[in-house]
Amino acid sequence: MKQIKVLIVDDSAIVRKIFSQELSKHADISVVGAAPDPYVARDKIVSLKPDVITLDIEMPRMDGLSFLRKLMKYHPLPAIIVSSLTPANSEMALEALEYGAVEVLAKPGGSYSVGDMALQLADKIRAAACARVSGPAKVREPVALGVPGLSLKRSTHKVLAIGASTGGTEALKAVLMQMPLNSPGIVVVQHMPPRFTTTFAKRLDELCHIQVHEARDGDPVLPGTALIAPGNFHMLLKRVGGSYYVEVGTGPLVFHQRPSVDVLFDSVARFAGANALGVIMTGMGKDGAAGMLEMKKAGAFTVAQDEASCVVFGMPREAIRLGGVDKVVSLHDIPRTLMNFLNSDKGDLACNAKQARL
Repeated sequence: MKQIKVLIVDDSAIVRKIFSQELSKHADISVVGAAPDPYVARDKIVSLKPDVITLDIEMPRMDGLSFLRKLMKYHPLPAIIVSSLTPANSEMALEALEYGAVEVLAKPGGSYSVGDMALQLADKIRAAACARVSGPAKVREPVALGVPGLSLKRSTHKVLAIGASTGGTEALKAVLMQMPLNSPGIVVVQHMPPRFTTTFAKRLDELCHIQVHEARDGDPVLPGTALIAPGNFHMLLKRVGGSYYVEVGTGPLVFHQRPSVDVLFDSVARFAGANALGVIMTGMGKDGAAGMLEMKKAGAFTVAQDEASCVVFGMPREAIRLGGVDKVVSLHDIPRTLMNFLNSDKGDLACNAKQARL
Protein backbone atom coordinates (compact mmCIF):
# COMPACT_ATOMS: atom_id res chain seq x y z
CA MET A 1 0.00 0.00 0.00
CA LYS A 2 1.37 3.37 -0.98
CA GLN A 3 1.42 5.62 2.07
CA ILE A 4 0.26 9.23 2.01
CA LYS A 5 3.07 11.42 3.34
CA VAL A 6 1.78 14.13 5.70
CA LEU A 7 3.46 17.20 7.18
CA ILE A 8 1.79 18.75 10.26
CA VAL A 9 2.17 22.52 10.56
CA ASP A 10 0.99 23.84 13.94
CA ASP A 11 2.57 25.97 16.64
CA SER A 12 1.14 23.77 19.42
CA ALA A 13 3.44 20.92 20.43
CA ILE A 14 0.45 19.11 21.93
CA VAL A 15 -1.50 19.27 18.68
CA ARG A 16 1.51 18.08 16.69
CA LYS A 17 1.92 15.15 19.09
CA ILE A 18 -1.77 14.18 19.08
CA PHE A 19 -2.05 14.38 15.30
CA SER A 20 1.10 12.31 14.86
CA GLN A 21 -0.05 9.66 17.32
CA GLU A 22 -3.56 9.36 15.88
CA LEU A 23 -2.53 9.36 12.24
CA SER A 24 0.15 6.71 12.87
CA LYS A 25 -2.70 4.26 13.60
CA HIS A 26 -3.63 4.28 9.91
CA ALA A 27 -1.54 2.00 7.70
CA ASP A 28 -1.99 4.18 4.61
CA ILE A 29 -0.83 7.43 6.27
CA SER A 30 2.72 8.36 7.27
CA VAL A 31 3.55 11.53 9.21
CA VAL A 32 6.91 12.44 7.72
CA GLY A 33 7.43 15.54 9.83
CA ALA A 34 6.02 18.42 11.86
CA ALA A 35 6.71 22.14 11.88
CA PRO A 36 5.94 24.81 14.50
CA ASP A 37 5.67 27.64 11.98
CA PRO A 38 5.60 28.31 8.22
CA TYR A 39 9.32 29.05 7.96
CA VAL A 40 10.24 25.62 9.26
CA ALA A 41 7.42 24.13 7.18
CA ARG A 42 8.84 25.69 4.01
CA ASP A 43 12.17 23.90 4.46
CA LYS A 44 10.52 20.60 5.35
CA ILE A 45 8.24 20.72 2.33
CA VAL A 46 11.32 20.98 0.13
CA SER A 47 13.24 18.20 1.90
CA LEU A 48 10.43 15.77 2.81
CA LYS A 49 8.14 16.26 -0.21
CA PRO A 50 4.84 15.57 1.61
CA ASP A 51 1.70 14.68 -0.32
CA VAL A 52 -0.55 16.65 2.05
CA ILE A 53 -0.05 19.25 4.78
CA THR A 54 -2.28 20.13 7.72
CA LEU A 55 -2.12 23.84 8.40
CA ASP A 56 -3.13 25.90 11.44
CA ILE A 57 -4.28 29.48 10.86
CA GLU A 58 -2.92 31.17 13.98
CA MET A 59 0.86 30.76 14.17
CA PRO A 60 3.87 32.90 15.10
CA ARG A 61 6.12 34.71 12.59
CA MET A 62 3.65 34.11 9.73
CA ASP A 63 -0.04 33.22 9.89
CA GLY A 64 -1.33 30.19 8.03
CA LEU A 65 -3.30 32.21 5.51
CA SER A 66 -0.26 34.20 4.39
CA PHE A 67 1.75 31.00 4.14
CA LEU A 68 -0.99 29.34 2.08
CA ARG A 69 -0.97 32.21 -0.42
CA LYS A 70 2.76 31.78 -0.94
CA LEU A 71 2.51 28.00 -1.06
CA MET A 72 -0.21 28.00 -3.72
CA LYS A 73 1.76 30.46 -5.81
CA TYR A 74 5.14 28.76 -5.73
CA HIS A 75 4.54 25.14 -4.70
CA PRO A 76 0.85 24.10 -4.95
CA LEU A 77 0.16 21.31 -2.49
CA PRO A 78 -3.05 19.87 -0.98
CA ALA A 79 -3.62 21.66 2.31
CA ILE A 80 -6.11 20.92 5.09
CA ILE A 81 -6.92 23.86 7.34
CA VAL A 82 -7.15 22.82 10.99
CA SER A 83 -8.62 25.58 13.12
CA SER A 84 -10.33 26.25 16.43
CA LEU A 85 -14.06 27.00 16.31
CA THR A 86 -14.16 30.79 16.47
CA PRO A 87 -16.01 33.20 14.15
CA ALA A 88 -12.76 34.92 13.15
CA ASN A 89 -11.07 31.62 12.36
CA SER A 90 -14.12 30.49 10.39
CA GLU A 91 -13.82 33.58 8.19
CA MET A 92 -10.13 32.95 7.60
CA ALA A 93 -10.72 29.25 6.94
CA LEU A 94 -13.24 30.09 4.22
CA GLU A 95 -10.77 32.53 2.73
CA ALA A 96 -8.17 29.74 2.77
CA LEU A 97 -10.54 27.53 0.76
CA GLU A 98 -10.81 30.33 -1.79
CA TYR A 99 -7.01 30.43 -2.01
CA GLY A 100 -6.84 26.73 -2.75
CA ALA A 101 -7.01 24.74 0.51
CA VAL A 102 -9.06 21.60 -0.08
CA GLU A 103 -10.58 20.91 3.36
CA VAL A 104 -11.38 22.48 6.74
CA LEU A 105 -11.32 20.64 10.05
CA ALA A 106 -12.11 21.81 13.59
CA LYS A 107 -9.59 21.24 16.35
CA PRO A 108 -10.77 19.07 19.25
CA GLY A 109 -12.59 20.95 21.96
CA GLY A 110 -15.80 20.75 23.95
CA SER A 111 -18.05 18.00 22.61
CA TYR A 112 -15.77 17.53 19.62
CA SER A 113 -13.39 14.81 20.84
CA VAL A 114 -9.93 13.79 19.73
CA GLY A 115 -11.43 10.53 18.47
CA ASP A 116 -13.94 12.34 16.25
CA MET A 117 -11.22 14.61 14.95
CA ALA A 118 -8.75 11.82 14.25
CA LEU A 119 -11.20 9.77 12.22
CA GLN A 120 -12.27 12.75 10.14
CA LEU A 121 -8.70 13.98 9.71
CA ALA A 122 -7.62 10.64 8.25
CA ASP A 123 -10.55 10.72 5.80
CA LYS A 124 -9.79 14.30 4.81
CA ILE A 125 -6.12 13.46 4.25
CA ARG A 126 -7.14 10.64 1.90
CA ALA A 127 -9.43 13.03 0.04
CA ALA A 128 -6.76 15.73 -0.15
CA ALA A 129 -4.23 13.25 -1.54
CA CYS A 130 -6.60 12.64 -4.48
CA ALA A 131 -7.48 16.29 -4.99
CA ARG A 132 -6.72 18.47 -7.97
CA VAL A 133 -4.94 21.49 -6.53
CA SER A 134 -5.56 24.87 -8.14
CA GLY A 135 -2.61 26.94 -9.26
CA PRO A 136 -2.36 30.67 -8.52
CA ALA A 137 -4.46 31.75 -11.52
CA LYS A 138 -7.44 29.72 -10.36
CA VAL A 139 -6.93 30.76 -6.76
CA ARG A 140 -7.10 34.48 -7.51
CA GLU A 141 -10.15 34.30 -9.72
CA PRO A 142 -13.55 33.60 -8.16
CA VAL A 143 -15.27 30.54 -9.56
CA ALA A 144 -17.64 32.13 -12.05
CA LEU A 145 -19.54 30.21 -14.64
CA GLY A 146 -20.11 33.02 -17.10
CA VAL A 147 -23.67 31.85 -17.80
CA PRO A 148 -25.50 35.08 -18.54
CA GLY A 149 -29.16 35.65 -17.87
CA LEU A 150 -30.19 32.28 -16.47
CA SER A 151 -33.86 32.51 -15.57
CA LEU A 152 -36.78 30.36 -14.66
CA LYS A 153 -39.64 31.17 -17.04
CA ARG A 154 -42.38 29.88 -14.80
CA SER A 155 -42.99 29.37 -11.12
CA THR A 156 -42.14 26.01 -9.62
CA HIS A 157 -42.86 24.15 -6.40
CA LYS A 158 -40.02 21.73 -6.91
CA VAL A 159 -37.19 21.14 -4.46
CA LEU A 160 -33.50 21.11 -5.40
CA ALA A 161 -31.22 19.02 -3.16
CA ILE A 162 -27.43 19.40 -3.43
CA GLY A 163 -24.66 17.39 -1.77
CA ALA A 164 -20.92 18.11 -1.77
CA SER A 165 -17.74 17.55 0.22
CA THR A 166 -14.07 18.13 -0.66
CA GLY A 167 -13.88 21.14 -2.98
CA GLY A 168 -17.58 21.76 -2.51
CA THR A 169 -17.48 25.23 -1.00
CA GLU A 170 -16.21 26.81 -4.20
CA ALA A 171 -18.36 24.53 -6.38
CA LEU A 172 -21.49 25.42 -4.41
CA LYS A 173 -20.66 29.08 -4.65
CA ALA A 174 -20.31 28.73 -8.41
CA VAL A 175 -23.74 27.08 -8.76
CA LEU A 176 -25.73 29.12 -6.24
CA MET A 177 -24.46 32.44 -7.58
CA GLN A 178 -26.17 31.59 -10.87
CA MET A 179 -29.55 30.61 -9.43
CA PRO A 180 -32.32 33.12 -10.22
CA LEU A 181 -34.59 34.70 -7.62
CA ASN A 182 -37.49 32.42 -8.56
CA SER A 183 -35.42 29.24 -8.39
CA PRO A 184 -36.86 26.26 -6.52
CA GLY A 185 -36.31 25.95 -2.80
CA ILE A 186 -32.81 24.54 -2.28
CA VAL A 187 -31.51 22.26 0.49
CA VAL A 188 -27.76 21.72 0.75
CA VAL A 189 -25.43 19.40 2.64
CA GLN A 190 -21.77 20.41 2.54
CA HIS A 191 -19.44 18.45 4.80
CA MET A 192 -18.15 21.12 7.20
CA PRO A 193 -17.66 21.50 10.95
CA PRO A 194 -19.99 23.56 13.19
CA ARG A 195 -19.69 27.35 12.96
CA PHE A 196 -17.92 27.06 9.64
CA THR A 197 -21.30 26.36 8.03
CA THR A 198 -22.69 29.49 9.71
CA THR A 199 -19.97 31.64 8.20
CA PHE A 200 -20.24 29.84 4.86
CA ALA A 201 -23.99 30.49 4.63
CA LYS A 202 -23.53 34.17 5.47
CA ARG A 203 -20.88 34.58 2.80
CA LEU A 204 -23.04 32.89 0.17
CA ASP A 205 -25.97 35.10 1.15
CA GLU A 206 -23.83 38.16 0.41
CA LEU A 207 -22.77 36.82 -3.01
CA CYS A 208 -25.97 35.27 -4.37
CA HIS A 209 -29.19 36.66 -5.83
CA ILE A 210 -31.13 34.12 -3.79
CA GLN A 211 -31.23 34.12 0.00
CA VAL A 212 -28.92 31.66 1.75
CA HIS A 213 -29.26 30.67 5.41
CA GLU A 214 -27.91 28.07 7.76
CA ALA A 215 -30.92 25.83 8.36
CA ARG A 216 -32.81 25.75 11.63
CA ASP A 217 -35.23 23.05 12.67
CA GLY A 218 -38.62 23.74 11.11
CA ASP A 219 -37.43 26.25 8.49
CA PRO A 220 -39.70 26.28 5.41
CA VAL A 221 -38.22 25.41 2.01
CA LEU A 222 -39.20 28.37 -0.14
CA PRO A 223 -38.49 29.44 -3.75
CA GLY A 224 -35.46 31.70 -4.01
CA THR A 225 -33.96 30.41 -0.76
CA ALA A 226 -31.17 27.92 -0.03
CA LEU A 227 -30.84 26.22 3.36
CA ILE A 228 -27.38 24.94 4.37
CA ALA A 229 -27.28 22.04 6.82
CA PRO A 230 -25.50 23.13 10.02
CA GLY A 231 -22.26 21.39 10.90
CA ASN A 232 -22.63 18.33 13.15
CA PHE A 233 -26.39 18.07 12.46
CA HIS A 234 -28.29 16.02 9.94
CA MET A 235 -30.91 17.80 7.82
CA LEU A 236 -33.99 16.07 6.42
CA LEU A 237 -36.75 17.28 4.12
CA LYS A 238 -40.30 16.94 5.46
CA ARG A 239 -43.71 17.84 4.04
CA VAL A 240 -47.04 18.97 5.45
CA GLY A 241 -49.71 19.15 2.77
CA GLY A 242 -48.16 20.99 -0.15
CA SER A 243 -45.46 22.71 1.89
CA TYR A 244 -41.92 21.54 2.57
CA TYR A 245 -39.78 22.23 5.61
CA VAL A 246 -36.54 20.87 7.10
CA GLU A 247 -35.92 18.89 10.21
CA VAL A 248 -32.51 19.46 11.81
CA GLY A 249 -31.28 17.06 14.47
CA THR A 250 -28.60 14.72 15.71
CA GLY A 251 -28.10 11.08 14.85
CA PRO A 252 -25.34 8.61 14.08
CA LEU A 253 -22.58 9.49 11.65
CA VAL A 254 -23.20 8.23 8.12
CA PHE A 255 -19.96 7.46 6.22
CA HIS A 256 -18.22 9.32 9.09
CA GLN A 257 -20.30 12.40 8.29
CA ARG A 258 -22.85 14.55 10.06
CA PRO A 259 -24.52 16.20 8.18
CA SER A 260 -24.84 13.42 5.64
CA VAL A 261 -25.85 13.78 2.00
CA ASP A 262 -27.46 10.34 2.07
CA VAL A 263 -29.71 11.34 4.98
CA LEU A 264 -30.90 14.41 3.06
CA PHE A 265 -31.33 12.63 -0.28
CA ASP A 266 -33.25 9.73 1.28
CA SER A 267 -35.71 12.18 2.84
CA VAL A 268 -36.06 14.09 -0.44
CA ALA A 269 -36.84 10.83 -2.27
CA ARG A 270 -39.50 10.00 0.31
CA PHE A 271 -41.24 13.35 0.65
CA ALA A 272 -40.65 15.07 -2.72
CA GLY A 273 -40.13 12.18 -5.16
CA ALA A 274 -40.66 13.28 -8.76
CA ASN A 275 -41.06 16.85 -7.55
CA ALA A 276 -37.34 17.02 -6.78
CA LEU A 277 -34.04 17.61 -8.52
CA GLY A 278 -30.77 16.30 -7.11
CA VAL A 279 -27.16 17.33 -7.67
CA ILE A 280 -24.10 15.52 -6.33
CA MET A 281 -20.82 17.35 -6.61
CA THR A 282 -17.13 17.06 -5.82
CA GLY A 283 -16.20 15.03 -2.76
CA MET A 284 -14.43 11.95 -1.43
CA GLY A 285 -16.24 8.75 -0.54
CA LYS A 286 -19.73 7.34 -1.07
CA ASP A 287 -21.98 9.69 0.89
CA GLY A 288 -24.97 10.62 -1.27
CA ALA A 289 -24.64 7.88 -3.88
CA ALA A 290 -27.28 5.54 -2.46
CA GLY A 291 -29.56 8.46 -1.63
CA MET A 292 -29.34 9.78 -5.17
CA LEU A 293 -30.33 6.36 -6.49
CA GLU A 294 -33.40 6.48 -4.24
CA MET A 295 -34.22 9.92 -5.61
CA LYS A 296 -34.00 8.69 -9.18
CA LYS A 297 -36.17 5.66 -8.38
CA ALA A 298 -38.75 8.06 -6.92
CA GLY A 299 -38.82 10.01 -10.19
CA ALA A 300 -36.45 12.89 -9.42
CA PHE A 301 -34.15 14.40 -12.06
CA THR A 302 -30.55 13.77 -10.96
CA VAL A 303 -27.27 15.39 -12.01
CA ALA A 304 -23.63 14.60 -11.18
CA GLN A 305 -20.62 16.86 -11.62
CA ASP A 306 -18.14 15.42 -14.11
CA GLU A 307 -14.65 14.24 -13.26
CA ALA A 308 -12.81 16.98 -15.13
CA SER A 309 -14.35 19.78 -13.05
CA CYS A 310 -14.26 17.99 -9.66
CA VAL A 311 -11.57 18.55 -7.06
CA VAL A 312 -12.26 14.93 -6.03
CA PHE A 313 -14.50 12.72 -8.17
CA GLY A 314 -15.36 10.17 -5.46
CA MET A 315 -18.99 10.97 -4.59
CA PRO A 316 -20.17 11.61 -8.16
CA ARG A 317 -18.35 8.49 -9.37
CA GLU A 318 -20.15 6.32 -6.82
CA ALA A 319 -23.53 7.80 -7.70
CA ILE A 320 -22.90 7.15 -11.40
CA ARG A 321 -21.69 3.62 -10.68
CA LEU A 322 -24.89 2.81 -8.80
CA GLY A 323 -27.00 4.06 -11.70
CA GLY A 324 -28.55 6.96 -9.80
CA VAL A 325 -27.61 9.75 -12.23
CA ASP A 326 -29.59 11.04 -15.21
CA LYS A 327 -26.96 13.48 -16.52
CA VAL A 328 -23.24 14.03 -15.96
CA VAL A 329 -22.17 17.61 -16.66
CA SER A 330 -19.33 19.97 -15.85
CA LEU A 331 -19.57 22.45 -13.02
CA HIS A 332 -19.93 25.14 -15.68
CA ASP A 333 -23.08 23.49 -17.03
CA ILE A 334 -24.92 22.51 -13.82
CA PRO A 335 -27.03 25.71 -13.45
CA ARG A 336 -28.04 25.72 -17.12
CA THR A 337 -28.88 22.01 -17.01
CA LEU A 338 -31.18 22.60 -14.03
CA MET A 339 -32.85 25.63 -15.59
CA ASN A 340 -33.37 23.84 -18.91
CA PHE A 341 -35.07 20.96 -17.13
CA LEU A 342 -37.27 23.25 -15.06
CA ASN A 343 -38.24 25.31 -18.12
CA SER A 344 -39.17 22.17 -20.07
CA ASP A 345 -42.23 19.98 -19.70
CA LYS A 346 -40.18 16.99 -18.54
CA GLY A 347 -40.54 17.70 -14.87
CA ASP A 348 -44.29 18.11 -15.09
CA LEU A 349 -44.57 14.94 -17.15
CA ALA A 350 -42.58 13.01 -14.55
CA CYS A 351 -44.82 14.23 -11.73
CA ASN A 352 -47.98 13.46 -13.70
CA ALA A 353 -46.73 9.96 -14.54
CA LYS A 354 -46.02 9.24 -10.88
CA GLN A 355 -49.41 10.54 -9.79
CA ALA A 356 -51.09 8.35 -12.45
CA ARG A 357 -49.32 5.28 -11.10
CA LEU A 358 -50.54 6.10 -7.62
